[in-house]
Amino acid sequence: MNKTRIIKKYANRRLYDTEASKHVTLQNIRQMIVDGADVQIIEDTSGDDITRPLLLQIIVEQEQTGGQPILTELLLAQLIRFYGNPMQGMMAEYLQKSVDTFVNQQRTVQSQMQDMLSTTPLDTMRDLAAQNLKTWETLFGQRPVDKKDDNS
Repeated sequence: MNKTRIIKKYANRRLYDTEASKHVTLQNIRQMIVDGADVQIIEDTSGDDITRPLLLQIIVEQEQTGGQPILTELLLAQLIRFYGNPMQGMMAEYLQKSVDTFVNQQRTVQSQMQDMLSTTPLDTMRDLAAQNLKTWETLFGQRPVDKKDDNS
C-alpha cells in the first residue's frame, strides 16, 4: 500500500512536495502518479484538499499536448449530459469499475508477456520433461528406468 505524498500549494501558486522537501511542477506530480504514487494536494493557507482540481488540470494539459486524447469530444459531451442526471452516481461508479477492470486486464497481459519473454526454449523443454516425468510416475507409480542405470 502506497503512502500518500502530500503536496502543498502556496499562495504564490508554487507546489511543494513535503516528502522530497522541494518545489515541484504539475509535470512532476503527473510523473509521480505515473510511477504509482498516491498524492494529496493541500491548499496551504486554508488546508483545503485541492487534489481533484489539480488532477483535472493535469488531464486537461495531457489532452491538449499528450498526443492522441483519451477523452474524445463525443465522450466529453456524453459525460456532461450525466451531470445533474439521477444516474450520475451510477455512471461514476460504472466508469471507475470499467477503468479498474481495464487496468487489471492490462497488468495480467503484461505479466503473461513478461513470463513468456523471460522463459527460454530450454526452460520450456525442461518444464515439459519434468511434467512428463510426473505424469509417468502418476500413471505407473514409479520412476522410469534409465537405460544407463540398468546393469542387468
